[in-house]
Amino acid sequence: MKRAVAASPLAPPSARRTWEACPLCLADAVGDFAVVGGREYGECARCGLIHLAPDRWLDPEAERARYALHRNSPQDPGYRAFLSRLSLPLVERLTPGALGLDYGAGPGPTLSGMLEEHGFRVEVYDPFFAPDERPLDRVYDFVTCTETIEHFYHPAEEFARLERMLRPAGWLALMTELDGDEPFEEWWYVRDPTHVCFYRADTMTWIAKRFGWSMTSPHRNVRLFQAPAG
Repeated sequence: MKRAVAASPLAPPSARRTWEACPLCLADAVGDFAVVGGREYGECARCGLIHLAPDRWLDPEAERARYALHRNSPQDPGYRAFLSRLSLPLVERLTPGALGLDYGAGPGPTLSGMLEEHGFRVEVYDPFFAPDERPLDRVYDFVTCTETIEHFYHPAEEFARLERMLRPAGWLALMTELDGDEPFEEWWYVRDPTHVCFYRADTMTWIAKRFGWSMTSPHRNVRLFQAPAG
């Protein structure tokens, strides 16, 4: 459902931004969507992605500093319960001993450990906190991205990379909050300056069709995609 915009009106047409192609579907179909806290957001008419104007992105030092504030501990039962929205339905679909990658593991990897407790082997990658890129040259039975895709500056490139790392019939498990019903300006997800891409249910459907993946949704903010078997 398209979110209503109730505050922070856009600039008059003469002052509006000229948007480049959508960073996800690459369509030349992006228009003004909202201004929140002085930051402009565009909306793609093709895939529904909402994204922050590139000149409003944080610099790498500020971005890393923001992530370093996260206090997501592997021992926190609340955080583990949050991640179980994705891990439990994923575990049900994996074969014993499957090899996976936690893509965007963050400063305190937790999901990888939870999956290892179920007997799976899990590599980790994070551009700031686990920057060794050797795991990106391998293929996996599953790849997880929890609270990660909203940070993608170039989602078309990122999703293409994720596709290359999946074996036939492999699983891509995503967790991100989706654009909903309350005004965009009031959405807590928008207040995080490291969040640059915002997805809708229709955007997830577009991603599935783009890569030929099947898709299931065991939770409102979780999508499980399966690559074709052949």
